[in-house]
Amino acid sequence: MAWFIMPFVHSNGIRLSYERSGRGVPVLLIMGSSASGRVWTMHQTPALNRAGYETVTFDNRGIPPSDVPGGDYSLADMVADTTGLIEELDLGPCHIVATSLGSMIAQDLALGRPDLVRSMVLIATRARSDTMRRAQSAADRALAESGVRLPAGYAAAKRVIEMLSPATLNDDRAVSLWLDIFELSGDDDTANGQSSAVDNLGDRRAELSNISSPCRGISFTDDLVCPPHLVAEVAHAIPNCDLVEIPDCGHLGYLERPESVNSAIIEFLDKN
Repeated sequence: MAWFIMPFVHSNGIRLSYERSGRGVPVLLIMGSSASGRVWTMHQTPALNRAGYETVTFDNRGIPPSDVPGGDYSLADMVADTTGLIEELDLGPCHIVATSLGSMIAQDLALGRPDLVRSMVLIATRARSDTMRRAQSAADRALAESGVRLPAGYAAAKRVIEMLSPATLNDDRAVSLWLDIFELSGDDDTANGQSSAVDNLGDRRAELSNISSPCRGISFTDDLVCPPHLVAEVAHAIPNCDLVEIPDCGHLGYLERPESVNSAIIEFLDKN
């Protein structure tokens, strides 16, 4: 049996696992909270490789086989991790494609180290936490701290409702597959440290006006985690940022409607 050995890079005092594929101008993909960087390989990295780009994916701190330091992580921790990875792999200036928490990491990276960023695609991002998102974050943290373990089937149904579009929820075949995926993946709490990274996000819109890299925001019409109006705020705050809204998908739109998302990514990168 052949075993695949994931390479590691040392960054900001920890080890990060990463994967490179394709040839061409490098694109670093930054995943959101509680998910492996390999999620990008389902749809995005093959499309980018076919379009002539090299792709680099990695597992953020808190996601094995990257290191899982104890305690809460700050956004600054995760920005420093990503900065070190770009430097160690000599990627900069590179294109960045990021989603959710990954997009917030990318935004701060572009502010602090613009020399490392060629352009950015910011998927399902935001510059602040509104009342509903703060309430959801507080509720999730309270549940985690209570020690209560939700039954796997309940947790799967909850995540499907939160993460996907009604267009998917009303498709019996599709939703059955998603329920199975979420139930099999379980309610892994190894990435709990990531949950605090944006708890004190504040309002970053004024700061985002200092980003000089060309950017594209991508929002999803049915996203309950980073709804379109919050993504639009980011696009309006960054001077050279356009906005694409993709219908019939929720927070995981890059998995629900990958063709549309990939087209929006590649069309933007090809211009920059």
